[in-house]
Amino acid sequence: MQLDIPSGDFAGYIFDLDGTLIDTMPLHYKAWDAAMRRHGLTEVLDENLFYSLGGVPTVRVAALIGAHYGLELDPPAVEHTKEAIFLENLQNVMHIAPVVAFARRVAATHPVAIATGGMPEIARPALKAAGLDGLFKIVVTPRDVAPGRGKPAPDMFLLAAEKMGVSPTQCLVFEDAEPGIQAALAAGMQVVRVPSRR
Repeated sequence: MQLDIPSGDFAGYIFDLDGTLIDTMPLHYKAWDAAMRRHGLTEVLDENLFYSLGGVPTVRVAALIGAHYGLELDPPAVEHTKEAIFLENLQNVMHIAPVVAFARRVAATHPVAIATGGMPEIARPALKAAGLDGLFKIVVTPRDVAPGRGKPAPDMFLLAAEKMGVSPTQCLVFEDAEPGIQAALAAGMQVVRVPSRR
């Protein structure tokens, strides 16, 4: 994978987690497919629909998938089922090597942060399973911003920049999903697009 890194003197770097630093998107898809079937879905979950919702907070994804299929469901209950299935398979997580290598390199001289659509009880175990928990001291999740202000709103990226002590315009963001890319651009940041389907 080739990363298209823009030229410029960036003061801080912000990384999405799933599909950007660690290759968890296939694990998330399998967990969503299994969870939705337990909650009334009678067909295979549309993979394109799943990938279009990358970076969106989990409970909102449950509501959007339910609406897409016309299902009456309890989004928090679906979220709980999905996250439990995901955590059972977390030992299989792999690095996205070029992004992790870049993160390790810049972390030696610049502040780095994570801004993820995953909740902390999922994001932190995933970081630990990938051996990256020591690299990222700043982890921003939807729980750190006002309800409904996760990606594609810019709030999580703006908060990550604030925690790093860096102006948003001096941040470079690594993202794999459209909602996250929209959020970073809305925050006034440049973005490196990471292909999430390899």
